[in-house]
Amino acid sequence: MSELALHIPNGIIGIPTSLVFGLIAAIAVGVCVVASRRVLDERFVPLAGLATAFVFAAQMLNFPVAAGVSGHLVGGALAAALLGPWLGVLCVTVVVAVQALLFADGGVTALGLNVVNMAVIATFAAYGVIVLALKLLPRTRATLTFAVFAASVVSVLAAAAGFVLQFALGGEGPAQSLGEVTAAIMSVHVLIGVGEGVITAAAVVAVALARPDLVYALKGARIAQTLHAKETV
Repeated sequence: MSELALHIPNGIIGIPTSLVFGLIAAIAVGVCVVASRRVLDERFVPLAGLATAFVFAAQMLNFPVAAGVSGHLVGGALAAALLGPWLGVLCVTVVVAVQALLFADGGVTALGLNVVNMAVIATFAAYGVIVLALKLLPRTRATLTFAVFAASVVSVLAAAAGFVLQFALGGEGPAQSLGEVTAAIMSVHVLIGVGEGVITAAAVVAVALARPDLVYALKGARIAQTLHAKETV
């Protein structure tokens, strides 16, 4: 059960619950399609493709987080930082859908569940943390690193919490108490979030060093100028 929050297979969540979350996912993605048209420009079209490819490749690679347990990049924080919440959701949705339909990584009947957790919840949770950190703290390289790292951890835990909610509403399979499932899921995903945070922070800061104008979370001339100041990035 420890890795199900990342890619829920068929048969873990009942069909009625899966259908409800499939509808929620469809509505959320539709809203993001409309909203992303207002922010999409020539800078972010190629970046969106690159970010989607990076998230797809990263999700195919697992890293160890504990004895017998491995995790992989969810991608919500990376997509949120580089592309913003609307386009970020679409980026991760494409990845989740392709993996489910072509690589059987995540069940087809659970596609809506996985999109809600990994694309919608993770991306918006990450973006909220990044925006809050950049508003409250000095806009330095350390702040950006901390913000993206914290956003990654929060996004993974938020996605895991989404699975716990879905399991509470329509979980099937071996009998387990909700407390046991919650403890197992959240404890493992803290470690997965830390691993994702290290990878994502390194990637976003690298882009910010070279092209801060391509980092959606750093939009605005004042932040871009700060990144080039001596005491910052």
